[in-house]
Amino acid sequence: MMTGPVSTAPAPRRSYRAILASALGLLVWGCEASNVAQTSRPDYSQGTHVVLLGTGTPNAEPDRSGTAVAIVVNGNVYLVDAGPGVVRQAAAAMFHLPRLSIVFITHLHSDHTVGLPDLMYTPWVLGRDRPLEVYGPPGIGAMTDHLLTAYQQDVQVRTAGLEPANAEGYKVDAREIEPGVVYQDDLVQVTALPVQHGSWPYAFGYRFDTADRSIVISGDAVPSDAVVAHCAGCDVLVHEVYSQTSFERRAPIWQQYHSGAHTSTVELAELARRAQPKLLVLYHQLLWGTTPDELLEEIRARWNGQVVYGRDLDVY
Repeated sequence: MMTGPVSTAPAPRRSYRAILASALGLLVWGCEASNVAQTSRPDYSQGTHVVLLGTGTPNAEPDRSGTAVAIVVNGNVYLVDAGPGVVRQAAAAMFHLPRLSIVFITHLHSDHTVGLPDLMYTPWVLGRDRPLEVYGPPGIGAMTDHLLTAYQQDVQVRTAGLEPANAEGYKVDAREIEPGVVYQDDLVQVTALPVQHGSWPYAFGYRFDTADRSIVISGDAVPSDAVVAHCAGCDVLVHEVYSQTSFERRAPIWQQYHSGAHTSTVELAELARRAQPKLLVLYHQLLWGTTPDELLEEIRARWNGQVVYGRDLDVY
């Protein structure tokens, strides 16, 4: 789904999924997304775009990659989370891979971080010549330190062997954050907002403010006053969700977990009523047998705003 940069309610269209799939056939070892014919690339050069790189959950669904969202501002990519397959999904979205150099982590669950070593090393192998900036909750520094140790032989071979790898692009600048503004440059201001996600002591959502759009991403979270306050009529709210109908058929032990870690369709409809996003995008959807259309109806029955079911590589 794709729209141009707007500050009013977007009118989403279908994504470039079919075009991208054919264009990927042109990619070979050593090629970068920028080498694909420009006629096949979405125009990210102007304005702000939300790209769903992965909408998946810990379930190993073959048609959904691991959780990752990209905010693209005038061609510059800012990632939120690094689920499994993040770099290949970035290639599918036609991003210039060596420019993947900043990521904001919502929390340290594996389905949001398993792609971190991929993000640390693959863009470097393809030419990134600056450290990867990683912003996230306490513990993200230890995680990236361990990943650097785990791949030290790879780094040694690539930098001191026959391969012409540079000595900077594999490095990591990890910054453990607190709620508030955590990043700002000429294009975007990023604010971390505290959310509750099960037993995690620290979990964050993020708000992105650019010249033309305001975007809030919930991360994994129960309904949050912080999300409501930081959206407050925002252009796009990307929020996780599970089916209330299917939840009622789950075993009590799983009901206890999900009600304390995630947001139901009923709860999300109420949150949207309070937050009033111009567009609500569902991601990290837990269906448990419910269809996407049924999930949407569970929300639409309680909230009459614009809501869409997010799929991998959709662009808004």
